[in-house]
Amino acid sequence: MILDSFELNGKVAIVTGCNTGLGQGMALGLAQAGCDIVGINQSAPEETEKKITATGRRFLDLRADLSSIKDIPKLIEKAVAEFGHIDILVNNAGIIRREDAIEFSEKNWDDVMNVNSKTLFFMSQAVAKQFIKQGNGGKIINIASMLSYQGGIRVPSYTASKSAVMGITRLMANEWAKHGVNVNAIAPGYMSTNNTEQLRADGDRSKEILDRIPAGRWGLPEDVMGPVVFLASKASDYVNGYTIAVDGGWLAR
Repeated sequence: MILDSFELNGKVAIVTGCNTGLGQGMALGLAQAGCDIVGINQSAPEETEKKITATGRRFLDLRADLSSIKDIPKLIEKAVAEFGHIDILVNNAGIIRREDAIEFSEKNWDDVMNVNSKTLFFMSQAVAKQFIKQGNGGKIINIASMLSYQGGIRVPSYTASKSAVMGITRLMANEWAKHGVNVNAIAPGYMSTNNTEQLRADGDRSKEILDRIPAGRWGLPEDVMGPVVFLASKASDYVNGYTIAVDGGWLAR
């Protein structure tokens, strides 16, 4: 039956930045589909852990500062020690800095690029090595953005980092598909999360954004549950290097 190909029973998924928002929504969606979850966060994911365990799945809480790649080997080691294997990686952790490009600082550039693109790549590399060692493939899902497609304003390093996410997703798919590793991305549209709090608080800017979204609303964490389960499951075994926009039609306008 086709629905069987979406089941994730017995799978283990690492989800970075899952203490709130979209990361929490994706972790919960994966758990509802059958996954045990390894959450990698900087702060306590108490609400996420409660929601995951309520589904009957296990949750491993790992803490790390993902502005640096130094903890990655230890994180993978702990996940494997706990569950015996890894099947899915969701690179969701990301940060944003808003400042006019003419004044944008080197620190704001480096902070964002380190988390959003450098750590994403080296986390993927470490997990891909584990997939190859296990010998049964795996799924890597990167979180891109509308600014993987567009320039935006006042977010130079975020735009650069999310454009990099789309490109590196294709590169990794090209190299790792031969190992049975699928690498794809999700590009959320304008979502009701911490990252967009300033935009939603600005009445004029919020109206401009909503007026362009055919669906007429901000996205919600549950809107990315279905896409992440699809990309994590056997149903997407022949999908490689693609970025799925979950944007309420924003890019179609």
